[in-house]
Amino acid sequence: MAEKPRLSPLPVILVAGLVSAGLLLWLLKDAVLAGGFLAAVIGGGALIWYARRLFPKVESDQSIVADWTITRAAAEAAGLAIAVTDRTGRLVCASDQYGEWFPGYPVPPEIKVSTRDQEQLVNAGRAAWRDGEAEVLGLLRGSLQLDVQVVRTGRVDDYLLWRFASVRQTSVMDDYLRVIEGEAGKQISEAGIMCVMIGGEGRIRAANLAFSLRATGRADANIIGRDFAGYMRVDPKGRIFFAQEESQATPVRMIQIPVRPDDPQGLLVLIMVDDTVASVDGISSLAYVETLLSLLPFGLGMADRDGRLLFFNNAFGRAAGLGPTDKPSYPGDLVISEDQAAVAESIRRYAIGPQMSGDIAVRLRATPDEPISLSLAGVRGLGEAAVLLSLKDNSEETRLKRQVAQQTKMQAVGQLAGGVAHDFNNILTAIIGHCDLMLMRHTPGDSDYDDIQQVKANSNRAAALTRQLLAFSRQQTLRPQVLQLPDVVSEISTLLKRLLGENIKLETYHGRNLGTVRADPGQLEQVIVNLVVNARDAMAEGGTVTIRTFSVSAADVRDMKNEIMPIGDYTALSVADTGTGIAPELLGKIFEPFYTTKGVGRGTGLGLSTVYGIVKQSGGFIFPDSEVGRGTTFSIYLPVHAAAAEAAAGTTVARRKPAAETWGTGTILLVEDEDMVRTVAERALTRQGYTVITASDGEQGLARLNQAEKIDLLISDVVMPGMDGPTMVRAVRAADPDMPVLFMSGYAEEQLRKSIDIDNVAFLPKPFSVNQLAEAARDVLAAARERGVVTGEKNESLITD
Repeated sequence: MAEKPRLSPLPVILVAGLVSAGLLLWLLKDAVLAGGFLAAVIGGGALIWYARRLFPKVESDQSIVADWTITRAAAEAAGLAIAVTDRTGRLVCASDQYGEWFPGYPVPPEIKVSTRDQEQLVNAGRAAWRDGEAEVLGLLRGSLQLDVQVVRTGRVDDYLLWRFASVRQTSVMDDYLRVIEGEAGKQISEAGIMCVMIGGEGRIRAANLAFSLRATGRADANIIGRDFAGYMRVDPKGRIFFAQEESQATPVRMIQIPVRPDDPQGLLVLIMVDDTVASVDGISSLAYVETLLSLLPFGLGMADRDGRLLFFNNAFGRAAGLGPTDKPSYPGDLVISEDQAAVAESIRRYAIGPQMSGDIAVRLRATPDEPISLSLAGVRGLGEAAVLLSLKDNSEETRLKRQVAQQTKMQAVGQLAGGVAHDFNNILTAIIGHCDLMLMRHTPGDSDYDDIQQVKANSNRAAALTRQLLAFSRQQTLRPQVLQLPDVVSEISTLLKRLLGENIKLETYHGRNLGTVRADPGQLEQVIVNLVVNARDAMAEGGTVTIRTFSVSAADVRDMKNEIMPIGDYTALSVADTGTGIAPELLGKIFEPFYTTKGVGRGTGLGLSTVYGIVKQSGGFIFPDSEVGRGTTFSIYLPVHAAAAEAAAGTTVARRKPAAETWGTGTILLVEDEDMVRTVAERALTRQGYTVITASDGEQGLARLNQAEKIDLLISDVVMPGMDGPTMVRAVRAADPDMPVLFMSGYAEEQLRKSIDIDNVAFLPKPFSVNQLAEAARDVLAAARERGVVTGEKNESLITD
């Protein structure tokens, strides 16, 4: 709605005055009185009009109400300390921040400040009413320093707005804290300079990383508020040391810097550095130490606090794989990129921390596949040198670890192969046994005879394969004899020439005064044949195979510096070829089963593993030596056999030369957990005339023995669930010490005898044929009769579980 125009009051006053003066003149007939009255009315009206112009009337509008909550909310959102006063000086609005700074919400001119500052506030209020704004700078209230701004505001400028702002004082202490704890302090720490701020009470207010490391040995140690003197010690000479460091530590020099001379708290900044570098006969100690390090056979070097490599001796260069002209600038240049950060961090920590030492595992650029130990030690008092580095040439240790790992792996695979061969032998025993039983019912020329013979022949081939597995796992049953290696080579030389062919030459050389060895001649022949065949396959274009036998004395073994071979006298056999050779990275794998370097279809990978197993089971050692393009040499070392009487105890009766007749009489207790083996053995022994009582485990075997009236022979498997064969035999022998016993097992006899430790027992290896089982039973009974043993008498004292 448009505002109505206002009427001027002067015409109205003039008209009213004229009318009034006319009435007076008409009534009183006095012109002077009427004129005076008219002049008075006109003058009064003019004064009223001027007064209204000078002091205009404030129009009141009941629809407009001052809402101070909005002003207060805006101030709180902005985090301001404000106050609003009216013309009477009354406080009409104030923020919470204002109340926190000035409790009780006093009006601004009455807040509790110094008299000078209070006068400034009063004058600022007057100036704001007059000029519209004013300010007061540097108002002090306790620890607060405030700037005050006063502004006249409102719809008709009838209010004063007081705004208080806190001003951050520049502090020397803050500057020092930034130097100690900020980025500048980090750079000072890396330079090896230690800084700490302490208060007048002697407690630590701030410290850089270098001081924390040196004082506590830990970068993350919280030492704020701790007693500074507790980290330091003073010797009788007045020198200052860190308390945690030992007596040979380097003293430190301490520089004290007062933060503010007039500071009532007495804050101090201490800057500590290592003691000055000493000298030896005019030569700096650093140069003197370098001279000493160059003479040592250990790989040693020195680095400064920035991680630069100052010096390293020749042994250090050799261990790091450096050439004569290589000059690395940093230790990180010696290692692969993945390890550079760890090396740099370790050097920095040891350079600025306490005098301590430690090791880290790194991989050198020269040998990235072999971790090596880098030793670090913090040193003090040598000027630039801050860290001592040491590299250990552990190539020999690495080689030994590799050999031990290879031995462990071979042993694990051997145990697996032995277990597989044992189970396979049980199956082959049943197959071969049933073939023998069927052949007894068929004659040559019969339609089934040839088929049965073929099955048996294939089973025997499979048995040969299991013997290879047992030879690899060193669980083969050997027939060792005392023999000369030249005799073994001579017996198979004709066979070797046929194997090599016409384009490969065979040369043999035998040494003199060779000691005798104890080994299985048949297995030793297999070793030589396998090595010669491998040599032939490595010389497709022809060449020479050289077999040598020679003696190796204990002194020679000592000169070899081989940690694997015990010191002693050996007789050695070597097989060398002039073939393609074996790559160095493959030498550690050639004895693994089923690993071969030959083409597909040309090798099974069991030849060298069998050789390895036979040699190790014979108590010997085998080492390959190869050079690509020049050939390979396998050297076998067998210990010289001591001429001592062999122990008679434990002689296997089953090795006796069998007589032609295998029929017998008597009662046999057969204990076997495998049903198929037990069935074949029972039928075979029954056909030979024996009475057979069977049991499936040791507990049942003892029960059968108690029930039987007469037992002439006990035949038992060795490994069975529950009570095994040896445990059962010990219980039987406790009641009947003369009971003849025949063990049968797919494991090696030598290994079993070590664990069984029972005298006068015979052993029959699996797989066996029907005739072999009958011959073994006959021989054991014959041996018992020769000893005058009376068997078969019932022993009532035998107790079973």
